[in-house]
Amino acid sequence: MIRTILMLIFWALTAPAAAIIGFPASFIMGDVRVLYRIFMWGAWTGVWITGVRVETVGLDQFDHSRSYIFMTNHVSNLDAPIQIPLIPRRTSVMVKKELFKVPILGRAMRMGSLVPVDRGNRDAGIEAVRAAKSVIGQGLNMTIYVEGKRSFDGKLLPFKKGPFYLAVECGVPVIPITIVGTHYTMPKARFAIQPGLVKVIFHPPIEPKDFGSRDCLMEKVHAAIESGLPEECRQGAPSTTEGTEARGGTAFA
Repeated sequence: MIRTILMLIFWALTAPAAAIIGFPASFIMGDVRVLYRIFMWGAWTGVWITGVRVETVGLDQFDHSRSYIFMTNHVSNLDAPIQIPLIPRRTSVMVKKELFKVPILGRAMRMGSLVPVDRGNRDAGIEAVRAAKSVIGQGLNMTIYVEGKRSFDGKLLPFKKGPFYLAVECGVPVIPITIVGTHYTMPKARFAIQPGLVKVIFHPPIEPKDFGSRDCLMEKVHAAIESGLPEECRQGAPSTTEGTEARGGTAFA
């Protein structure tokens, strides 16, 4: 608990400092990368304070100068502050629109070209696809949590269809990512973080020529992500949230 509180205090102190240094520098230089690097350093250092250590696998398996859509599983609030700083070059992510109202954070996310998602609005979900496509067109990466929410038990939840529509439309390679260990260090519904080892596995890229249909691409991504999970968390063939839109959900959330 003490480590978790220290991390939160560190983040609370770092955010204003990042704003004071990063915002003017970004405006003067016309380049948001300074602000981005400060926030990435803060995220990574905050996690390090909790005693969580990270092992990466596969970062050398792809060309870091290209743009990719990274598709990953999601089991903990620690996933993003661990994974995003590892992504080569800048990456955008999809975040719930409410966070854009938070002072400093909201401004930073807009400058970083993050994509807002309204979880209860189908039309907003379609708009998120368009916004994500525009971000990729700028040469940025896109990182997407394909389940749309966190898993309680570490097993993969049904995948959203939106990420696969986006990948096919953009025609950029997809890199599946498996994150293992955050389910134990900070599972869903628990506040305290306990020290431990987290492994982030970057699987080989799936090139557009190998996508096949959207369903075929989803099966390939599912198989790759699941291959990195512990045996007790594997469950076989993928399922989707087909019909979610009819119940008022979106393709991404």
